[in-house]
Amino acid sequence: MTRRVGVLGAGAWGSALAKIIADNGHQVTLWGRDGGLLEAIRESGENTRYLPGVPLPHLHRLEGDLARAIESAEILVVAVPSRGVRQVVNQITEFEGPVGTVTKGIEFETGLTMSGVLASELPRSVPVAVSGPNIAQEVALGMPAATVAASADRTVASEVQALLHRPTFRVYTTSDVLGVELGGALKNIIAIAAGVCDGMGFGDNTKSALLTRGLAEIRRLGIAVGARAETFHGLSGLGDLTVTCFSPQSRNRTFGERLVKGGALDGILAASRSVIEGVPTSKSAHRLAKKIGVETPVIDEVYQMLHEGKPLSEAVKSLLGRDSKEED
Repeated sequence: MTRRVGVLGAGAWGSALAKIIADNGHQVTLWGRDGGLLEAIRESGENTRYLPGVPLPHLHRLEGDLARAIESAEILVVAVPSRGVRQVVNQITEFEGPVGTVTKGIEFETGLTMSGVLASELPRSVPVAVSGPNIAQEVALGMPAATVAASADRTVASEVQALLHRPTFRVYTTSDVLGVELGGALKNIIAIAAGVCDGMGFGDNTKSALLTRGLAEIRRLGIAVGARAETFHGLSGLGDLTVTCFSPQSRNRTFGERLVKGGALDGILAASRSVIEGVPTSKSAHRLAKKIGVETPVIDEVYQMLHEGKPLSEAVKSLLGRDSKEED
């Protein structure tokens, strides 16, 4: 059955998902704030800024007006940066139906994940969190990949699963929304640390150890707030963490590598073509961990590097100089 779908956000992942949904035979409207970007997509048939080399031939409409973009939509997919999610969805509070979110972050002011933000602003909708080891370019090009759709309503999770599932893009479902979202958000912090390791010339042993201990922190923090432990060993946990820490296409890993070269944080962020979600998420995660009394040494060091000016070399020494302990 053909569905009318509104994809909010014309960045790399929003464009990739719009392509997947359109290729599945659905009627897709892609909304974006940047009229110049939308016009360029309209003229060239691809998003050369964020997704070069990937044709977008089957989109029903490109729309810069948010109200018009959703006026006939049955399902929405939110793919805007975390800092803008509430600002966007509070303009469409009357929407009814499934709303998928592929944004990975934790709102600093409230401590809510993105599905929590959706639930607070869209009371008539049912949020579905979609997360996994998904580099947008690879997914859009049809390279085999997988993801997970999480919702408290299994029927709605299955709707989003059917919307996105393709021969080269397997979509699983789960009811552990919080676990899926925390895995997707927190791994960006660890990926920044992985980029620092790369920038400092450390080897694969170092990064593998960092990834493993980072996963322990993510799991520890997630369990403390009610997520299921096994979720963090799945696609949105270990899977997403692995690709984000090792892929040269990972924005957060690349950002960490650039930090080693020096320069002001604002300047490095400005030079990045996309939002680096691990930067604001490190503030939210650090605050959450302190509030509930969970030990998160890697997250703490990344937070101090980014927001308190701690030198990178001192952060590394702090991690390596911790007392010995049993593995958890």
